[in-house]
Amino acid sequence: MKPFVAKSNLRHQQRVDVTTDITIEKSDGCCLTCQVSNLSRSGVMIACDQETAKQLVPSMLTPSPGKWIEVKTRFTVPVLPTQPVTVLADANIVHMRRVAKDEFQVGIQFSDFEGNGFDYVDRYVAKLMADARHSTYEARQ
Repeated sequence: MKPFVAKSNLRHQQRVDVTTDITIEKSDGCCLTCQVSNLSRSGVMIACDQETAKQLVPSMLTPSPGKWIEVKTRFTVPVLPTQPVTVLADANIVHMRRVAKDEFQVGIQFSDFEGNGFDYVDRYVAKLMADARHSTYEARQ
């Protein structure tokens, strides 16, 4: 089965707040575990401290288009409440910003998913968005 290639329209994908761990493997084989702050069908935003940000983006500057930093990502999403699946995706670090003294956000864009990874992320994001809409509707009643 041919892996799905994510589209590059980062700003057009709806994001959902998610708190989960993600493992990021750099090209040198170094693996870092970080905290996801939001997830979309096209990528993930992580929150990290300055030391981790520097390991991911040594220049501490947002990568310019075409000079993105290639990484591999591994995280889980619940297909069913009791059945999480691991999603493996090749990705690129495309954004970095400082949000507090020792807090940074790093934006990672998916480029290729292994197996059914895109379908799992797509279903999970759709479910969280539907749950949020349902909660908003109930709050108005």
